[in-house]
Amino acid sequence: MKQIILKQRPVGKITEASFETKEVRLNGLHDSELHLKLVFLSVDPYLLGRMNNESADMPSFKRGEPIKSTGVLRVIRSESRYFEEGDLVVGQVPWQEEVIVSEKKVRKIDTSFISAKAYLGVIGMTGLTAYFGLLDIGKPKKDETVVVSAAAGAVGSTVGQIAQIKGAHVIGITGTDDKARYLVKEIGFNAAVNYHDPNFAENLKRACPNGVDVYFESVGGKISEAVWPLLNKFARIPVCGTISNYNSPAEEDVGPRVQRYLIQANALMQGFSVTNYKEDYKEATEQLIKWLREGKLTHKETVLKGFDQIVPAFISLFEGKNIGKIIVEMTD
Repeated sequence: MKQIILKQRPVGKITEASFETKEVRLNGLHDSELHLKLVFLSVDPYLLGRMNNESADMPSFKRGEPIKSTGVLRVIRSESRYFEEGDLVVGQVPWQEEVIVSEKKVRKIDTSFISAKAYLGVIGMTGLTAYFGLLDIGKPKKDETVVVSAAAGAVGSTVGQIAQIKGAHVIGITGTDDKARYLVKEIGFNAAVNYHDPNFAENLKRACPNGVDVYFESVGGKISEAVWPLLNKFARIPVCGTISNYNSPAEEDVGPRVQRYLIQANALMQGFSVTNYKEDYKEATEQLIKWLREGKLTHKETVLKGFDQIVPAFISLFEGKNIGKIIVEMTD
């Protein structure tokens, strides 16, 4: 069966040269273990930090070993009293067509109401990242203005919807006019602006006549530079990523400094990782499911089919092509 390993650490723009597909064989199944077949796989920007040996809160991937991310898998053999053949489970697994894992490494999921793909997105790590970053650090209040970068992506689109639930005025920043229309017409953002527009800074200012109270930051670079002058007194800025420099050496990421804007606005800027909130996952997931059932949250996936599409899907994350969550669906 196929397995994808980290062949070499990426330098600059991520390419297929960093990966290698090889054939592997599974060991026998032991007590309390499960033989699983991959059904859906999540690819996420944070994985690049683990490939670059730059992740602060998770171990780096080693060269010659498989990449791992969250997947939905089907049980095809079980030596566990808690799982049966045919059960769907979710967990962190290698990029591999089939795996053998301990029963403790995965959890069973219910797809009677919620799609299996949602467990990789809106009620998975994506949804939790949006939930904790916005509510614990951003703390949006009714009628405040919340600006969301990478707003048509998996995290950003969820952030905007949660901000709406809290009664905020939501502005999305995205990379195409089609994505901007999607955010306004399908998700209900109050406005959305295209950062490729030559008049982006002016358009953003016009969309935020009352300034910016919360800026959910996941891009950095020139996009954020247009936000800093708009910060209101005591603005809050949760930071979950800097996509603008993921594909470039850090020394190239230069520009206006943010410090003076933070001082002028007495603003809070705080980086975070979803793993900081492990003890609260259950409660947050229950709330996300409740909002989903009530129709207050919606989700969209960009789905690529076939194991061989895993690497192209991952690379596409840094090219701004997707709307919503990127998921790879396995085919027989």
